[in-house]
Amino acid sequence: MKAMILAAGRGERLRPLTDSIPKPLVPVAGKPLIVYHIEKLAAAGISEIVINHAWLGHKLVDTLGDGSQWQVNIQYSAEDSALETGGGIKQALNFLGNEPFLVINGDIFIDQLPEIKPLMPNMLAHLWLVNNPSQHPEGDFALSQGLVAEQGSTKLTFSGMGIYHPQLFNDTPEGAFALAPLLRQAMKTKQVSGNHFDHFWCDVGTIQRHTQIEARESKKVR
Repeated sequence: MKAMILAAGRGERLRPLTDSIPKPLVPVAGKPLIVYHIEKLAAAGISEIVINHAWLGHKLVDTLGDGSQWQVNIQYSAEDSALETGGGIKQALNFLGNEPFLVINGDIFIDQLPEIKPLMPNMLAHLWLVNNPSQHPEGDFALSQGLVAEQGSTKLTFSGMGIYHPQLFNDTPEGAFALAPLLRQAMKTKQVSGNHFDHFWCDVGTIQRHTQIEARESKKVR
């Protein structure tokens, strides 16, 4: 299975850290956020990785190169301006091929990857949901009997990790568009499976959360 790391966001809430580097290169315990993902993907045997970029994207290319230092092959999908999640993935489909692929947000921090399995027949997506963090108490989607739904008594938060079939992006527009409406449409036809991801997860989207994860990981390094 191929993987895509979403790395095109501007990172406004992480300024001034992101004034001079793209958000996925923000360091945590001396290592760029995105490198943690690359290392975990390589350890899981995923060697074909696509990274999209926009803001200061050339710095991602300069820093990561072709991925050979991690024994992976990195290809880049450059965006003149950020295409949002849906548009960014669609533009990269020519790199990702015709089979389902894994997508990970470049600005999350996890201790380990979820268990990655092929999509079940007729499914267009598989999402990993996490317990609702303090900044998002209402959650996003409900999980019931292995399926993800928009409505439910208890909602969890989308982790930013999912497996998508290229067919999910059929009949979508060119340019920028969001991923969530595509997922919600597929949920209506019960074509989105899911799991609860109960390992460590953090959306490193603000200076405060970056400071917290930096302190956590720095303790491990000592």
